Amino acid sequence: MSFTDSKTMLRRNLVHAKRYPGMTFALVIMPVFLLLLFNFVFGGALKSATGGRYIDYLTPGMMLIIPAYMVAGVAVGMATDMTKGIINRFRTMRFSHASVLTGQVVGTLVQGMLGVVAMTLTALAIGFRPHANPVEWVAAFGLIALTVFALNWLGVGFGLVAKTPESASNMPTPILFLPFLGSGLVPTGTMPAGVKQFAEYQPFTPITETLRGLLMGDPIGHNGILAVGWCVAIGLFGYFWSTTTFRRKTK
Repeated sequence: MSFTDSKTMLRRNLVHAKRYPGMTFALVIMPVFLLLLFNFVFGGALKSATGGRYIDYLTPGMMLIIPAYMVAGVAVGMATDMTKGIINRFRTMRFSHASVLTGQVVGTLVQGMLGVVAMTLTALAIGFRPHANPVEWVAAFGLIALTVFALNWLGVGFGLVAKTPESASNMPTPILFLPFLGSGLVPTGTMPAGVKQFAEYQPFTPITETLRGLLMGDPIGHNGILAVGWCVAIGLFGYFWSTTTFRRKTK
């Protein structure tokens, strides 16, 4: 019953994304635009700091821009459902109400992974040359999917506590900046002491370094365990926060 209801809610979210492509377009195009901006405008100045080909250093970090951007998209979608009365209508129907959350999370995961594929193809077209074998590519995209999945649950929580869709779009703003405050664009060793310490211990840095290791052959070390650990911790926190808030608001 719950699995069937979740499939129904997933189909609803995908149809909604198809009919209103503006948000999906923005979430995909903006990260691709940032990739082109950093590579062609700042790439020359940052080449020496990153050891040569900046596009090879930049791309694994930019792949995590899309998961960060998706948080705002999920939050707005959830807040819109909560404020337009559709949730009250669902409450009168016989189906698993938790499937509303699952459909939102999985639907946005599909959109996010399509965006990551588009960004990867763009990077390959402008010179990105990874050394990964098929197993490493699968592991890299699996880690990105896990990151999107975990952050989507956090986005659902933001959407449920926001009073309006507009406020839901603003609440996740600090998360949008985390990929820029890690090792995604430049090595943390080039940063001032305080910023460097924050960059090395925030969640996006071990995830970025794991992706860079899988795709470019750099040493991964303990970053793989930290990356998965951060994703699991964020996902569990977001899941329990979202389901508890949803049950309280729909009693």
